[in-house]
Amino acid sequence: MLESQLEKWILSQAHQSIPLALILPSGQRVAVGDPVKVEIRLHDLAGIRVLMNPTLGNLGTAYVEGQIDIDGTVEDIIEVAVALSKFTGGEDFTGSSMSLLQRLLSHSRKRDRDAIEYHYDVSNEFYRLFLDTNMAYSCAYFRHTDDSLDTAQLQKFDHILTKLQLKPGDRFLDVGCGWGALVIRAAQRGAHAVGVTLSQNQFELARERIAELGLSSRCEIRLQDYRDIASSERFDKIASVGMFEHVGLKNLKIYFEKMHALLDDGGAMLMHGITSTHPDLREVGRGGGEFIDKYVFPDGELPHVSFALRTMAEAGLEVVDAESLRRHYYHTLTHWARRLESHSRRALEIAGEKRYRIWRVYLAGCAYGFLHNWMNIYQMLACRLGGPGANPFPMTRDWIYRETTTPAAVAKPLASDSLTTY
Repeated sequence: MLESQLEKWILSQAHQSIPLALILPSGQRVAVGDPVKVEIRLHDLAGIRVLMNPTLGNLGTAYVEGQIDIDGTVEDIIEVAVALSKFTGGEDFTGSSMSLLQRLLSHSRKRDRDAIEYHYDVSNEFYRLFLDTNMAYSCAYFRHTDDSLDTAQLQKFDHILTKLQLKPGDRFLDVGCGWGALVIRAAQRGAHAVGVTLSQNQFELARERIAELGLSSRCEIRLQDYRDIASSERFDKIASVGMFEHVGLKNLKIYFEKMHALLDDGGAMLMHGITSTHPDLREVGRGGGEFIDKYVFPDGELPHVSFALRTMAEAGLEVVDAESLRRHYYHTLTHWARRLESHSRRALEIAGEKRYRIWRVYLAGCAYGFLHNWMNIYQMLACRLGGPGANPFPMTRDWIYRETTTPAAVAKPLASDSLTTY
């Protein structure tokens, strides 16, 4: 019965020309459009029910849980999934999928640690399959769209440190330091650098890399919650890259107040994070937000840039520059998605079928989202004033955007970094 209903539904949508063919449980192959670029194989009635209500969340869940199989390039798969989701009549943005109770309970120290461990502690080798040599898991900075991923990530590090006007001898803090690449780059430029992370895997590898490079006297990596950094510590410069998405809307003011407290007068901080496109803080719609919250970033919340800027001001930080990197993240994610696809066999061995499917959908889906302005990403530069008129930055922004030569590599490549790359 359901199978015949699905066939009728397919025929009714033939004018859409979606480049899709469906393999029904009976083995029958039905083309929705021509040419066919993607095949979805339905194993049973559960898969058919999903196709009758094809939101991005339903399709992603069915694929991850093995209710359907999908063949095609990852870019074509996402295009087809978005086209199918439009049949439901959903909107590109929707209200939050988190309940009030979830919001009240989320972002305790334990829940934040558990969420970070879930996302980042898959294995270092898994992330190495698709990240750059220095394992930067955040938006790169492309001076030219054909820059390699390694070059673009190194340009990102220097873009951040140039904006902060990092000088030799500065005390530098990286909140959510990942595998330590930005901390290492700051130390190579003469700073005394501290990085904090909640991920055990990141903590251990960052310390190993620092030791290998002989930078232990100028670098310190801590397994520490940002809220537990001693209030007596002071820094000249602070960066936070890909971190405030995990902070939570209710904790954002606390977060910026902590950064303000840790900065010396005249000190500067740079916040680099994903933001909501919708001013009302709505999430990515068509079921995409629910999929990310369920499988990728538990308890993740995206503020709109206006909300973030207002909260920074309320915490006593003067914002001096804000730059959108939305198009840069599209290129970054496209690199990641294609690199993961090219190492699918090894990814399956390391992470298993389910985890691989999650990341395959997530990376390509986010690339699509940034390309189509479903979300944005900003670098927000601010300072703690040291008295009347004591803003430490030059009067113009020319110093930020001067062309620089491609910087030297930050970290010593590991043995398994010699993978075929996109």
